[in-house]
Formats: sequence, C-alpha cells, structure tokens
Amino acid sequence: MTTMDTRSDAHPQARPGGPPAPAPASLQASNVSAWFGNHKVLERVSLNMEPRKVTALIGPSGCGKSTFLRILNRMHELVPSAALAGSVTLDGADIYSAAVPVTQTRLRIGMVFQRPNPFPSMTIAQNVLSGLKLSGIKVSNPDALVRECLERAGLWKEARNRLNESGAALSGGQLQRLCIARSLAVRPRVLLMDEPCSALDPISTSVIEDTIRSLVNDVTIVIVTHNMQQANRVSDNCALFLVDGEGQPGRIVEAGPTEKVFNDPVDPRTSDYVHGRFG
Repeated sequence: MTTMDTRSDAHPQARPGGPPAPAPASLQASNVSAWFGNHKVLERVSLNMEPRKVTALIGPSGCGKSTFLRILNRMHELVPSAALAGSVTLDGADIYSAAVPVTQTRLRIGMVFQRPNPFPSMTIAQNVLSGLKLSGIKVSNPDALVRECLERAGLWKEARNRLNESGAALSGGQLQRLCIARSLAVRPRVLLMDEPCSALDPISTSVIEDTIRSLVNDVTIVIVTHNMQQANRVSDNCALFLVDGEGQPGRIVEAGPTEKVFNDPVDPRTSDYVHGRFG
C-alpha cells in the first residue's frame, strides 16, 4: 500500500489570508466495491477524476453515487457496518493508508452536502473559519481569508455587511455558498459536492453553477447530480452509474467527456438515461 508523503502540504506554513493553496489533484478510484453489512452497494468502480475539471456522477437513485462520493473522502467508514475493497488515490497516494490520518484526508478532499449544514450558533465569519479552528490551523489574517473565501463562493457582496450575524440567517442558496466558502478556507485539493442544488430555486442554482465553474481552475470538483441539464452545463466529464436489477450493486456503465456521453454514447442505456427515457 502506498504511503502518502505528509511533508509537503500536511501542515503548510500560514500565509496572509490563510494556508497556501496547493495545486488541484488527480483523484483515482480503482476497482472500488462497497458493502453495508451483507448488502453490496458498489461493484468494482474505477474512475479517474482529473485535475482542473468537473466530474459529474449521474444515474438513478439507489445506484451508489452518493456512497461512492463519500468513499472518496473516507466518510464511508463512519458507518459501523460499512466495508470497502479496492483503492482510492490522491495523486497516486492511497488515502486509506494507515499512515494517513483521516482528518488530513478530509482537509485535502472537502465535502459539500445536499442540504446546507452551517453551524447555527456561529456567525457567518466564524462559519467560514470553523474548519481551520477545528483543525488547529493558524492564519495570520483571518479577515482577509473570510473575504477571499466568500468572494470565491460568490457570497461576499451579499454577506459583507452581515459577517457578525448568525449563519443560519441566510437564505438556502446563500447557506450553500457559505458551506462552499467554509470548505475552501482549508485549501482543499478536491471538492466533493452531493447534489448541492437539489433544494435550491433556479436562480440560486445558477449562482452555484457559476461558482463551480469559477473554482475548477483551483480545485478538482466531483459532483453528484440528478439534473441532466446541470450535468451537461457544468461538467467536463461524466460517469453514469446503473444497477442491473433490484438488489444488485451499482456500477459505472459509461464514463468519458460529457459531450461524448451526452451526444455519442457507447452504451444505448446511456442515451436513454441522459435523454430522459428512464430514471
């Protein structure tokens, strides 16, 4: 098993505004299978998630997309009955290596959930900085970091005069952008997003999509979405997950550049799904 080199960016020196921003990473899943107890939910999933690109995971409900996403930053192992086979590597280093603390993995591979989850007892500014505080990372200019992350998340103009208000006072779309800003503050190399727009109105969805496209040059993004128009708009690559029958594990039936997956797929089921003929 490969041991991750922890010298280069595990505890980087702080800079004004926060820790240095490492380059986006390549995330590679190889032959990943997953179980909850005796129930197998994923079957030998292999996928290369390229740096500076958005990879969309698509497919019907219940085919393992969100489980796969959680495997990518070791959240799967939080479930007592969960088991895993295969490997996940970040720039070639095994994220499940015993030599790599799980907290270090989650600093490098951030997560934004389907429903925004700010800390209601914290202010907007405190929410942005909360990941750094919990990780014990010191910054020389927290105010500058708060502004930078809110700007990158597309929230600064709306929140700049409300930084000392509760994060819970924001609207749904604003809350999701606050959670994105919180994830960005620790300088992740990969950002995982589990249906980040599913509970949002079209205007808020458009803002989040613009945010995703603006971030991709700085962080590798993997997004689960049931919205085929969204997948087509925001992603560079797509992977379609399907199950062969009830009770069967999910697997990838086709993956590649989004334009090809949507317009010239190899598997006829891909064409049927992306064009709404099932699912």
